[in-house]
Amino acid sequence: MDYRTLGRSDLQVSLLCLGTMTWGEQNTVDEAAAQLDRAVAAGINFIDTAEMYPVPPRPETQGLSEDYLGRWLQRSGKRSELVIASKVVGRGSRNPGVMHIRNGPRLSREHIHCAIDDSLRRLGTDYLDLYQLHWPERDTNFFGNLGYRHREDDGIALAETLRALGELVSAGKVRYIGLSNETPWGVLECLRLAREENLPRVISIQNPYNLLNRSFEIGLAEIAMREQVDLLAYSPLAFGVLSGKYLQGARPDGARLTLFERFARYSNPQAQAATEAYVALARQHGLDPAQMALAFVNQQAFLGSNIIGATTLDQLESNIASASLSLPDSVIEGVEDIHRRYTIPSP
Repeated sequence: MDYRTLGRSDLQVSLLCLGTMTWGEQNTVDEAAAQLDRAVAAGINFIDTAEMYPVPPRPETQGLSEDYLGRWLQRSGKRSELVIASKVVGRGSRNPGVMHIRNGPRLSREHIHCAIDDSLRRLGTDYLDLYQLHWPERDTNFFGNLGYRHREDDGIALAETLRALGELVSAGKVRYIGLSNETPWGVLECLRLAREENLPRVISIQNPYNLLNRSFEIGLAEIAMREQVDLLAYSPLAFGVLSGKYLQGARPDGARLTLFERFARYSNPQAQAATEAYVALARQHGLDPAQMALAFVNQQAFLGSNIIGATTLDQLESNIASASLSLPDSVIEGVEDIHRRYTIPSP
């Protein structure tokens, strides 16, 4: 397993990060523990969770992903060996299904202090290595939205949010802060406020990045590399679509898109055609399609860590194997040819 320094921090994180958003919905506490045992044995030292997980969010399950991780940390005694990241929910009206959290979550000082204390309690730790804003307070382009339309309702000022995060850092509850589902303007504004108000500097941005959605490359990749705000890539397999298991309308038992119809982001006709091409390319070169898709993400210079998720240990084993796969130039050329034909079909 390769390791790299995350942003301008002293955090050494593994190339692969274990995501937890299925724990408490598709995975039991025992299955979560088995995933953690296997991931850590393989050299993964970076675990990502969130107060709203599992997904899809429901009042009955909210916080279970953190709870399951916390139980394993207590039993294993490995807290000091790992980098643990979590997220505070963004503005509730900007994402359906989360209004049960604090009666409508916001990124205010009060909400942030409440959220961190609840997360630390569930995780059974007194600090987080990385605390991220799950999505912006303002209305902007995230969760697949294109065509920016300016609105004056920005809600809680970003400065208040960052000052609150600074208080968490000063209190020792958080070591570093990061962003998620953010735009180029948002990253630069956070960096400006940090510089001008002597606030903590963001070290990472957790955004979608995969063969069907390379929108990060348009504006954020340059910022990531010049400013050392590394990408934590989520959905690197596009909800499992890039494995090829949903081709020709297949819906395997227990699979995410079989269980939850709301996850249609990567299922439009252009995405399906692109997926068919990527799967064919992988098979032409004797590669597993999912491992090829993950290896492509792993090889990006702006990557801090690639967040993998699995519901079975077999899937986890396959994902872990991608860390040792280096794609040859012929495969990269094939990927770029497909990308030119199907450019960002699922932003």
